[in-house]
Amino acid sequence: MNILIDAFGGDEAPLEVIKGASRAVQELGVTVTLVGAEERIRHCAAEHSLSLDGLRILHAPAVFDIHEEPSTLLKQHADTSMAVGMQALHDGNGDAFVSAGSTGALLMGATFLVKRVRGVKRAALAPILPTATTPFMLLDAGANNDCRPEMLVQFALMGNAYMERVMGIARPKVKLLNVGAEETKGRELELETYQLLEQAPIHFCGNVEARELPFGAADVVVADGFTGNIALKLYEGMGKFLGSQLKDNIFAGATGKLAALMVLPKIKALTKKMDYKAVGGAMMLGVQKPVVKAHGSSDATAFFNAIRQARDCVAGDMIAAMTQFMQQEKAGKA
Repeated sequence: MNILIDAFGGDEAPLEVIKGASRAVQELGVTVTLVGAEERIRHCAAEHSLSLDGLRILHAPAVFDIHEEPSTLLKQHADTSMAVGMQALHDGNGDAFVSAGSTGALLMGATFLVKRVRGVKRAALAPILPTATTPFMLLDAGANNDCRPEMLVQFALMGNAYMERVMGIARPKVKLLNVGAEETKGRELELETYQLLEQAPIHFCGNVEARELPFGAADVVVADGFTGNIALKLYEGMGKFLGSQLKDNIFAGATGKLAALMVLPKIKALTKKMDYKAVGGAMMLGVQKPVVKAHGSSDATAFFNAIRQARDCVAGDMIAAMTQFMQQEKAGKA
């Protein structure tokens, strides 16, 4: 299995990418190909006394700047590490692709270079988020602001396939993000989607309100990209807010520091549960091969876990399962 990784995507590239990739080769039993300027990769490795043993390099002379218009990836920036990597994925020179670069450009490349699965109307950004119990997948989290009901149904099918094949959850609970639990709640989009989801070949469990998300109310949460992105950023913001409050108020001063020492194991357990690095990244679901969007500030651990996530998608044959669900849904309409 060969995992392609954008060596120059992210704030800490290429150093942390190389570290994470090297660890993945040693611990995961995969081949990792670093995509980027070969001379710069080798110089960085030598400068930090890092071994490139077991790592392949696919040369790409340029880097896609996050300030560039995403659509320019296809022509003006076809020589960048992101574009070259996804083209290699499409051409069969890799089994999955990982990048911490521009989300918009990655979506563009996944759609037009890697290509969508036949029948999928739009690819979706699908992060895994922590809860008090088990994590859930949110999709779409920002790739498609304007959606039609049939698109949300496809998001549900794709999320269901991922949670079954990659996360190992039998009959994932799929819910529709809405302003109320009743099936009569929501806009026309949610009302129509609800009816379609009831007929889909998945375990649809109705609506879910945003306040229920942190308590493990669902395994897959479906929304249009506008609503999903707001939910995602509020979720992330509240996590940072609570962390800062613990540090600045509850554990401040001599008494607070003593209290912190007493509950340190529980604090570490909570921090680990909320750490995005442990998940890896957000999936670009709906394309023909696994594409993982790692966090822009990913370190070596986060890149390692993103590679692990990509490996699990390939090993679990997630794309085939997703395609099967699509065919079942299409057959149900016939």
